Amino acid sequence: MSLFLAAASSAPVGDTTLSVSVFAVFVVLTLAVVYRMSSRNPTTSDYYTAGSAFTGAQNGVALSGDFLSAASFLGISGAIAIHGYDGFLYSVGWMVAWLVALLLIGEALRNTGRFTVGDVMGYRMRQRPVRAAAAVSTLVISLFYMLAQMAGAGGLVALLLGVRGGVGEAMIIAVVGVVMVLYVLMGGMKGTTWVQIIKAALLLLCVLLLATFVLGRYGFDFSQLLSDAAQRSSLGAALLDPGGWYGDSATSELDFVSLALALVLGISSLPHVLMRFYTVPNAREARRSVVWCSWTMFVFYLAILVVGFGATALVGPDAIMSAPGGVNSAAPLLAYKIGGTVLLGIVSAVAFATILAVVAGLTLTASTSFAHDVYANIIRPIHRGHRSEVQVARVTALLVGALAIVGGVLARGQNVAFLVSLALALAASANLSTIVYTLYWRRFNTAGALASIYSGLVSCLILIIFSPTVSGTSTSIFRGFDIHWFPLSNPGIVSIPLSFLCGYVATVFSKQPADPGKQAEMEVRAMTGIGSGLAP
Repeated sequence: MSLFLAAASSAPVGDTTLSVSVFAVFVVLTLAVVYRMSSRNPTTSDYYTAGSAFTGAQNGVALSGDFLSAASFLGISGAIAIHGYDGFLYSVGWMVAWLVALLLIGEALRNTGRFTVGDVMGYRMRQRPVRAAAAVSTLVISLFYMLAQMAGAGGLVALLLGVRGGVGEAMIIAVVGVVMVLYVLMGGMKGTTWVQIIKAALLLLCVLLLATFVLGRYGFDFSQLLSDAAQRSSLGAALLDPGGWYGDSATSELDFVSLALALVLGISSLPHVLMRFYTVPNAREARRSVVWCSWTMFVFYLAILVVGFGATALVGPDAIMSAPGGVNSAAPLLAYKIGGTVLLGIVSAVAFATILAVVAGLTLTASTSFAHDVYANIIRPIHRGHRSEVQVARVTALLVGALAIVGGVLARGQNVAFLVSLALALAASANLSTIVYTLYWRRFNTAGALASIYSGLVSCLILIIFSPTVSGTSTSIFRGFDIHWFPLSNPGIVSIPLSFLCGYVATVFSKQPADPGKQAEMEVRAMTGIGSGLAP
């Protein structure tokens, strides 16, 4: 059966047995790695941050593994295949975003905290309310990010097994959720980090392999590839020009500006990315982590550019959109077109591995934040200890996994890159202003921290709920009703500045004085790491 007939009829693409077998081998091997690491978590520090024992190179690859998710592999390749130039702008925004992490956040955050973002936000503030706010934002952001990964898992399985919605796709999403929880329960940060490193290496090799095959078809003439892609696309030559997705009206152009803000400012605010800075022994290795991550992502996104336009030229937008996974099926369909069942099996296994590794990192971050910030520092600060704290983290991981499964079932069929952009908007709105003010503004106090976190988080959630993303259009998550009044799909242009403004106003008009002693100690921590428990 041809590729196009397979896609159109919802039959499985390629040899299902081979694809599932390759994925099963990866899961078994990585679970074995995680199991070996499970006996090496004697302390809370080992479970949460791997004892800060990873090098900058190792952590940099793991950082790229944490972020190169289903959104990057499935979502961006599909966005490029369908929308061309505007689809590639997602990856440009994510590349630029690492400069914020390198120059503004990474080193100071690593030196001032120990396990979570709440350690930094709450250090010179009133601990209980600020840590609780940090934990709430971490849980909400992590769950939103998980929706994208679960949606990607559902779309991929729909393509491989010929399942279009219904109980079958939901069951596969549940299987993904169960495996990712096993990673966290067994291996902690050490096991999860090694899974990220293995997965990042496989993902990079996979996209380079696909890009090489595509360019080989065109005699390594990239211009000819672009020309064929433009001829195959319904957009024509406009596929290669800006404005194909966001340029048809003033509202869509403003929506793109809002998206760009979320992409550039969101990465340095993601809790599961920020937590990785605690897994290295010193600030120098933290900087090296970002450099290694940036170069890995640079190579990856160059290859994804070729993969996306290759899918347009060789598969065609109509076949991609009619496939069970929709826009997220571009990369797997391209793999089947150029390499048959074997390459499809490899690509599908790597895509599954990507989803599993990222949601494992998110689950670990969410559970750590609750156990450390809420349980150990608010609920039972006197009785805190490794055994009880880690046990709470594991129970939280189970609950987070269950919520992620339910959310993934609801979000299936959505473009995963777009769903991730919503999580980035939430992260930038709730966390960025608070982190920046805490690290660099001496006057900043508890009132300002609470105002910046909650104003950004709540405003962003409200605008998402009442946006075209949730209802009112043919591509909304809920299509049966219309409650949207906010015109933009991404609310970052409103919620991010609002968070900075509310944090500033609450601090200026608050009667709570900042603690000069705590502020002075935090400045020493930011420069040296002394006092945080992470100094070399």
